[in-house]
Amino acid sequence: MLLRLDTKDTRPLHEQVAAAVRRAVAEGECRPGDRLPSARDLAQALDVNVNTVLRGLRDLRDDGLLEFRRGRGVTVAGGAEQRSGLLEQARALVAEAARSGYSRAELIEIIRGIP
Repeated sequence: MLLRLDTKDTRPLHEQVAAAVRRAVAEGECRPGDRLPSARDLAQALDVNVNTVLRGLRDLRDDGLLEFRRGRGVTVAGGAEQRSGLLEQARALVAEAARSGYSRAELIEIIRGIP
C-alpha cells in the first residue's frame, strides 16, 4: 500500500492520513480483510508522528472502515468499499451531469469554481 500526503494540503495531518487510506480502499488497493501496515511503519513511510497516524486510523475505525483486533492488527472492515462512497458519488455526479447536457470538461470547470 503506497500512501502519500500532499505537503500543500492545509488539512490536519491525521485527516490527510485518513483520506489517503479511504482512497486506497475506494480504489480497491485495500480490500475487506486486508491487513494494514503497522502504525509505526505508516508513520515512517509518511514522515509523520505515530500518534498522528493512530488518530487518523481511529477516525476510520469510528466510521466503520477499519477494524482493530488485538493480535491481528488493523484490517479493512467488510463492506468498507461501499462505505467509502466518494468514488460512487463521483460516478453519479458525472452521470447526472451527462443527463443534464454537461460534458466532463464542463463539469470539471463547475467543480473548480466551487469555493
